Amino acid sequence: MIAKLLDKAVAGERLSPEEGLELTDCNDLAMLGAAANAVTQRMHPESYRTYNIDRNINYTNICTAVCDFCAFYRSPKHEEGYVLERAELLRKIEETIALGGDQILLQGGLHPKFKLDWYEEMLTDIKSHFPGLNIHGFSPPEIFHFSKVNHCSLEEVLSRLKAAGLGSLPGGGAEILVDRVRSEITRGKVMTDDWLDVMRVWHKLGGRSSATMMFGHVETMSERIEHLERLRLLQDETGGFTAFICWTFQPDNTDMSDIAPAGAFEYLKMQAISRLYLDNISNIQSSWVTQGLKIGQLSLVFGANDMGSLMIEENVVAEAGTVHYLTLEQMREAISSQGFTPRQRNVHYELFDAAHEQKAVLANQEWAKQQQAAARGEVYQLA
Repeated sequence: MIAKLLDKAVAGERLSPEEGLELTDCNDLAMLGAAANAVTQRMHPESYRTYNIDRNINYTNICTAVCDFCAFYRSPKHEEGYVLERAELLRKIEETIALGGDQILLQGGLHPKFKLDWYEEMLTDIKSHFPGLNIHGFSPPEIFHFSKVNHCSLEEVLSRLKAAGLGSLPGGGAEILVDRVRSEITRGKVMTDDWLDVMRVWHKLGGRSSATMMFGHVETMSERIEHLERLRLLQDETGGFTAFICWTFQPDNTDMSDIAPAGAFEYLKMQAISRLYLDNISNIQSSWVTQGLKIGQLSLVFGANDMGSLMIEENVVAEAGTVHYLTLEQMREAISSQGFTPRQRNVHYELFDAAHEQKAVLANQEWAKQQQAAARGEVYQLA
């Protein structure tokens, strides 16, 4: 029966939620991976696989929500709470562009005091300094929070942010899009229908976004499939998702540290099932940030066609004790080793030209030397 379901997905026929759930009973990882790879080859017959260069900048860690799975946030009165100085924000962006990046991932906690004009001013300031930069910013929980704090509609919030320079929306804060799960692991945060409504309104305004899933905590297999189904239905409606990324819950330093972490087997299995199920989302990204280089590379034959971001800076997952880092050279080599040409792309999966890629490679080589020298207590000047 599993073989028939896999053949059905490979042929491009849609799996039902019941059939998706059946796939979760299959522990033949090689079979699932082969089918997912066949779907990827059908959807992406090109000889290259992609990556992008950006930086995850967290403008604040102050958050009114209480998420048991999060090691990053701090309550409003916590002594370790911060709001990033504007000069430091701009410095981080300048460095990102110097390394060949065209985008930042801008996210923060749910700050209780900032009004919408504070965020508009931040976006306007960024775009005035870096007009060519794409701001991939503000996940649905943040947007929903802005709407409540400012007593205005999602459409008004998103329209104003878009006018101020917001380019695309990340899929953060999805975890599992089932209210039972969300109620168990978080308080004071957006629920399923409202998360989806943020994306729906953004897509109707012409915006594009990514979709995510964090699994391996309190959810059931059926709830994982329900999550995928809700994303697939919204994509049928709007077509606004550019990519899907899933990763395993990282329990260290969280209030859910008693949960055993899901391993590489479970990650590759779920990514393969996601590729088989999400027939209307074109791109699947590897989560090497949580899985490490080798599994991140292997994911390219388990349904992923994209290595994701170089992630010059990442703070949220790192706070949970996961500290995987890659150089641009390692990322490109990971793609090449799987028999593909590595190509840098933007948020819309449009490719950069060879001259830009080469310039980024050289800049990142110099930056890697600088980081290595700093680790040895030495000073290295960029060429």
